[in-house]
Amino acid sequence: MTGIVHAKGAPGAVGAYPHARRVGNLLFLSGVGPRQPEDNSVPGNVSDADGRLLSYDIEAQCRQVFANVRAVLEASGARWQDLVDVTVFLTDMQRDFATYNRVYAEHFIDAQPCRTTLGINALPTPIAIELKCIAVIGDPS
Repeated sequence: MTGIVHAKGAPGAVGAYPHARRVGNLLFLSGVGPRQPEDNSVPGNVSDADGRLLSYDIEAQCRQVFANVRAVLEASGARWQDLVDVTVFLTDMQRDFATYNRVYAEHFIDAQPCRTTLGINALPTPIAIELKCIAVIGDPS
């Protein structure tokens, strides 16, 4: 398959999929979570001795997920400003939306992609946020 991207600066995929796939001038990112690329840890997660999640820091997770998206974009030859559509999944909309929305606004000052935010029950790893993005590489007009 052509156009497959595996970004060394982003955490590894948790399944059989690439970080992104380029088709023409469109770049489709797989779901990107907030795991840290160095060790797969999730910033701000606190677990008990049995590994059960006790608490998490949504701001730390938001900042890391944006860093991970940026790493995938850069590995793909794209820039932050190339994002045209972002779908955000939050596991606790009521608790986390205000913080997420504030941090999102810090990162998307000039770039203003379309955005959809969904509240969901769970993600496949103990994370509270995941982004699914589409970018246009080159002149989108």
